Amino acid sequence: MANTSSAKKAARQMISRTEVNKARRTRVKSEVRSVEEAISAGDKAKAEAALKAAEPILVRTAQKGMMHPKTASRKVSRLSARVKAMQA
Repeated sequence: MANTSSAKKAARQMISRTEVNKARRTRVKSEVRSVEEAISAGDKAKAEAALKAAEPILVRTAQKGMMHPKTASRKVSRLSARVKAMQA
C-alpha cells in the first residue's frame, strides 16, 4: 500500500490511466475487427472505408504509447495489403 502522498497520487493516476488505456485498446480491436469482417464478407468498398477509419486510430494509439509504432505500422500495412488484394 502507498505510504507517501506522492505514491498515493501515483496510484490514483494509474487507475485513471488504466481506464483510458482499456478504452483505447478496445477501440483499436473494434476498428481492426470491422476491417477484417468487411474483408471476409468480400465487400471492398466497406473494407476500404473501415480501413480509412481504423488507420488514424492505430497511429494515434502508437503515438500515445499504447502499442509500439512499428506494431501499428505493421497492422496497417497488412490490412491495407489484404484490402488491396480483394477483387472489386
